[in-house]
Amino acid sequence: MCGIVGYIGSKDSSSIVLSGLKRLEYRGYDSYGFCFIDKGKASIFKRVGKIDNTEKEFLENNFKGNVCLAHDRWATTGLVTEENAHPHSDCKNEVFIVHNGIVENYKELKEKLIKEGHNFKSETDTEVIAHLIEKYYIGKLEDAVKNALKDVRGTYGLVVISTREPDKMVVARMSSPLIIGVGEEEFLVASDPSAIINMTRQIINLDDGEIAVLKKDSIKIYKEEKESQKNIETIDWDIEQAEKGGYEHFMLKEIMEEPITIEDAMRGRLLEEEGLVKLGGLDSVEKDLRKINNLFLIGCGTAHYACRVGKYMLEEYADIPTEVDVGSEFRYRKASIKNNSASIFISQSGETADTLSCLRENKEKGILTLGITNVVGSSQSRETDAGIYTRSGPEIAVASTKAFLGQLTILSLITVYLGRQRNMSVVMGKRIVSELKKIPALAQKILDNKEEIKKIAEKYKDYKNFWFIGRKYNYPIALEGALKLKEVSYVHAEGVAGGELKHGPLALVDENFPTIAICPSDSVYEKMISNIEEIKARKGKVIAIATEGNEEIKKIADDVIYIPKTLEMLTPLISVIPLHLFAYYFSNILERDIDKPKNLAKSVTVE
Repeated sequence: MCGIVGYIGSKDSSSIVLSGLKRLEYRGYDSYGFCFIDKGKASIFKRVGKIDNTEKEFLENNFKGNVCLAHDRWATTGLVTEENAHPHSDCKNEVFIVHNGIVENYKELKEKLIKEGHNFKSETDTEVIAHLIEKYYIGKLEDAVKNALKDVRGTYGLVVISTREPDKMVVARMSSPLIIGVGEEEFLVASDPSAIINMTRQIINLDDGEIAVLKKDSIKIYKEEKESQKNIETIDWDIEQAEKGGYEHFMLKEIMEEPITIEDAMRGRLLEEEGLVKLGGLDSVEKDLRKINNLFLIGCGTAHYACRVGKYMLEEYADIPTEVDVGSEFRYRKASIKNNSASIFISQSGETADTLSCLRENKEKGILTLGITNVVGSSQSRETDAGIYTRSGPEIAVASTKAFLGQLTILSLITVYLGRQRNMSVVMGKRIVSELKKIPALAQKILDNKEEIKKIAEKYKDYKNFWFIGRKYNYPIALEGALKLKEVSYVHAEGVAGGELKHGPLALVDENFPTIAICPSDSVYEKMISNIEEIKARKGKVIAIATEGNEEIKKIADDVIYIPKTLEMLTPLISVIPLHLFAYYFSNILERDIDKPKNLAKSVTVE
């Protein structure tokens, strides 16, 4: 979570870090802070709340400096106060740090440091790192950081500056993302590319255990005392993609980008004449994949729901037994992982802490690991044996929308890829590939009808509880629809398998508890109609997501949102879009902070 921006170079840094930090508010917006070093003196500015609330005050201070740290906080240890906001400093106010992660042993470290005479100003775990650096700061700043981190147990994306060496910045990483942007006689540090793409698209990805020493005209990277040689990579999206593009919110912009997201995920990967899919990222493990006979799909939040859809696809069409796990729970059960197993890890950022922990455990057991992610150079993309990028571009809103569509698209491609290795016929391969090509246009058709969905959201704006129901492929979509609504509107919503209504949830149904029922014309349509009738018998209101041309549904549903017809396995790619729109419009009517919902952050990089 938390957003970090740093700058060292020849330019005045205030406007650079301010704009970068504002782009990172989706990572944390409880509080924020800056530290500038100018002519050997440090200036600190910290405030509680979002940057917009106190930006004028910040600008009025006219801070100067060629070296700066900045931080958006998502509180973990310590209340939301100015004292707990980053940057944190040592006793002498010579060392200043910003940190993303968790110091698991901070209490014992803090007690020891207090006994040694250190005075703490905050309740945070982060501050112990500043005092440890002070303790070991005898010669070079980087040596003090290295020694301090030997005492730390936990995770960190850490940036350090000091008035004693004002021309230097030290950066360290362990299980928390940090990239270094490379400019002309300048370097930038950030939690992710969106903060710096207005300055440079040339980046260096730090690996776990690496420490970088930056000066305006030089960079040295070390791991275990040895200097590392790192390649400079190019970010494949630009500043325009990270801006709102005329939309009121990033969430709406990203929903409207869903058709192109699907298209980009498929581009160059479909071989329609052969009924095949080409996935270059899997070439190195193609022979290994032919041998596997069971799969594990692992993700968190929305990515976990993508995994659930993938399970249906892979079992039905690729004939591979598939298990699905929440990343935060997988390590706590005795999964039947064998040598002929493979795991697919799904994460938009590629930095989700719980998912990465599962990945590392599987690698230790010698299991083939694959990744589906959106961010080139992320931890997941570097640590898996092979993987596929979704190519979704930057997703800024905390609530994931277009990234989910990218993940579903890749899972569809993997299903064809693995299915054709096994028993999937050429005819079936061609049919799926042919229908996949049509999905972007079908998705756009739903978006063109967004005003109708907006009217339905307006009609239901006063309701405080919602059921979302679905079966088979659309049961995970019911879970996703409920998650989106509660994420951005703070209204209670739950997703449930349609057949489970009579096993408990029906007790809550009445005229004040509406249900959104996903009931396309597929193999479980009649079952869904029975579930809707159970709700109507108890005076519950129903919004149906139904296939175009189905007029009968109007006889039992209060409102109907139509989606185009496609293959059953591909229906989730379009049935989820009206749910994303409904959540957006419902929340906007309630005047919620849609892009930055309370208590949440975009990339969950702490366990």
